[in-house]
Amino acid sequence: RMAAAPPSYCFVAFPPCSKDGLVVFGKNSARPRDEVQEVVYFAAAAHDPGSKVECTYIEIEQVPKTHAVVLSRPSWLWGAEMGANEHGVCVANEAVVTREPASESEALLGMDLVRLGLERGATAKEALDVIVTLLEEHGQGGNYYEDGSSCHTFQSAFLIVDRNEAWVLETSGKYWAAEKITEGVKCISNQLSLTTKLDAEHPELRNYVRSQGWWNGDSDFNFSEVFSLADDHLACCSGRESLEKQGGEVSAQTMIDVLRDKDSGVCVDSESFLTTASIVSVLPQDPSFPCVHYFTGTPDPSRSVFKPFIFVDDVKLVPKVQSPSFGNNDPAKKIPRFQEKPDRRHELYKAHEWARSLLENDQDKGQKLMRIMLDLEKQGLEAMEDILTRTEILDPAEVVDLFYDCVDTELKFFK
Repeated sequence: RMAAAPPSYCFVAFPPCSKDGLVVFGKNSARPRDEVQEVVYFAAAAHDPGSKVECTYIEIEQVPKTHAVVLSRPSWLWGAEMGANEHGVCVANEAVVTREPASESEALLGMDLVRLGLERGATAKEALDVIVTLLEEHGQGGNYYEDGSSCHTFQSAFLIVDRNEAWVLETSGKYWAAEKITEGVKCISNQLSLTTKLDAEHPELRNYVRSQGWWNGDSDFNFSEVFSLADDHLACCSGRESLEKQGGEVSAQTMIDVLRDKDSGVCVDSESFLTTASIVSVLPQDPSFPCVHYFTGTPDPSRSVFKPFIFVDDVKLVPKVQSPSFGNNDPAKKIPRFQEKPDRRHELYKAHEWARSLLENDQDKGQKLMRIMLDLEKQGLEAMEDILTRTEILDPAEVVDLFYDCVDTELKFFK
């Protein structure tokens, strides 16, 4: 049983640590090794009054309007590990273990809350408010993995970012606290990290922990110390140190390099877990420039290509990074759940499996292929840098096929 929370890492860098008035966000999603992640886009939509939305396990009230979102998600569930919306909000979540056992009864998953925050919040603070309101109303719980043999449950932490600020939100049951960040570098992982600087919290938080006997009310209220099991809270993570060393030069490329680093532990490749997908987002503080979101859509960022996506109307869909849909026959939707595991691999994932075996069996060919892939990635990064530094306004027609074309080119190299 994988009792430990998977060690995903999320980062954000603000000026003066990052380049040219850019906010840079990144996450490695560490999940069970064989799980497939897909990249999906949902257009903005209007919904009829009284309509419902079916999340992974439960149905909740829909809102009148949802924003356009692009998500990287384990393909069996409704929510997302990480993603962005058309207003330049990015959200990623972390599974965390607190002294309070996470609920096995089906409610909202932390990953559902990522998507709900993105669909309903036009700023980081709005997304935070959405998440904590839904947490209060519906609670969190249910299996984090596609596993019929045992239920793996966790509490959630979130990194919520927009062009101006970020919020670190950490939860235990329906209780929560949050810290606002506007400069420097912040890293969150699978342990609680908030201490005494809390900028928002559940109104009953302190009364609740007092009633549990976890805090006497005399000492400073330290969220991690109160809610962590023993000394299991995060002092610092190695990726953060490498970002801070950049001395004001953190860019998309720097963030990608940090996410690829296996020696630091940020890029997870262990017996139980693998980095199954990654994201890097660049959010210019000047709102006249577009935000750029890079997705791998494949496992192990050190062998994957970060491909850019920009929100424009009628953006071209990319079925080659979408898993097959099983509708109501999906074993994840039938009760009892997960009685079998269908093949969820998408076309790009399958191509990567072939490339991985090549890398393992034919070093020369593998290395050559990797060089071609990284060159493709570099072209994408340079083209995006051009868009973010030029003076004229971006013509949407120029990027409507951007992500589609990048995935297509990547597949051609594998053929």
